[in-house]
Amino acid sequence: MDGVYCGCESFATNFTSNEGDVALSPNGLRRWRFVHTWSSLICTLFLFVICLTGLPLVFEDEIEAAFPGAGQPAAVESWTPPVSLDAIAAAATARYPGQAIRFLFPDDDSPVVTAVLAPSAEASLTQAHNLTFDAHTGRILRDSTHPGETGAAPLMSVLLRIHSQLFAGLPGELFLSLIALLFLAAILSGVILYAPFARRAPFGAIRRTGSRQLRWLDLHNVLGIVVTGWLAVVGFTGLLNTLSTPLVGIWELTGIKHILAPYVAHAAVAPTASVQRAAQTALKAVPGMSLASITYPSHFESSPLHYIVWTRGASPFTSRLETPIMVDARTGALTRVLQMPSYLRALEVSRPLHFGDYGGLPLKILWAVFDVLAIIILGSGLYLWLAKRIGRRRDVLDEERLVLAEGAL
Repeated sequence: MDGVYCGCESFATNFTSNEGDVALSPNGLRRWRFVHTWSSLICTLFLFVICLTGLPLVFEDEIEAAFPGAGQPAAVESWTPPVSLDAIAAAATARYPGQAIRFLFPDDDSPVVTAVLAPSAEASLTQAHNLTFDAHTGRILRDSTHPGETGAAPLMSVLLRIHSQLFAGLPGELFLSLIALLFLAAILSGVILYAPFARRAPFGAIRRTGSRQLRWLDLHNVLGIVVTGWLAVVGFTGLLNTLSTPLVGIWELTGIKHILAPYVAHAAVAPTASVQRAAQTALKAVPGMSLASITYPSHFESSPLHYIVWTRGASPFTSRLETPIMVDARTGALTRVLQMPSYLRALEVSRPLHFGDYGGLPLKILWAVFDVLAIIILGSGLYLWLAKRIGRRRDVLDEERLVLAEGAL
């Protein structure tokens, strides 16, 4: 997330006195130093924010488990079957008669199912509210309509919004995509500038003599090179994530719009087919997948005549690879398995790589260590740049004092 190597300019002076040993010309080195310094400086503040918010997000599941909200699922034997999705849907509409279910979300990590309701099938989701049910007993655990919801989930949601869009929606996502491009430029230029140093000193060398700035420079460069691969992966996957909204929009305009064209003239139907049976029909069409969510008939992100059953892979890594399936909401018959384009598949794969949440707690700890190292790289790069600027200012002041003194004599 944060590979700032602002101090590389001074190491080029210390370790490239023999220009014949350097693949780049002096002008080439100067240009790469300019790219590295300014691409790093422009994105440093935002990378600090991304790093600091990303650290708790790596452990989102563990934090939410440690600070649960009000209402927990009952402890049951592992073989106890879940209640039918039809029973959960009936309980949700009984709680709020006249309202329409828009989504059902089974939880992967906890035996709960969340129903999202709104005043109608076409109402804005700003008017929606959530009911969370125990998946084994059908008991209502939480109702977000009422105040007093506790736990870590609201805080995690705020951190994710800061991390992914800076609380600015689509403009924030697009701005962060620019920051990600600058970050990748900083990584590439930092590696190129480190090459002359690597030819003249052992890997990981930190000089014990010289100024404090020189030691911080060596530490900055060494840490940057050690985590370069991780920085590149997180930076590139972060770039893909910031482009998720426009990429999904492209698919909706070029693919989904064409598929749904025969149905858009219809009014959204009230489902008469069993939602449980619709889920089973969809899972039979894609063996090896698990249920991710169900979108009810609507003109909003759905078909007015169909359930859209979202399925995903069963392994930790493929769990982000989703396949939507259209099931007729009146008959329960399979209509179509939708194939997502390759660029959205790449986006789905990038998400677990970005947060390191596909390899269990050990991988999350490794991601957190790299995140802390990235924060140190950021801070040391900023310190080196400020120290250099202050040093230049002092030199100018000393020269001015000398000129004034000579004039007085």
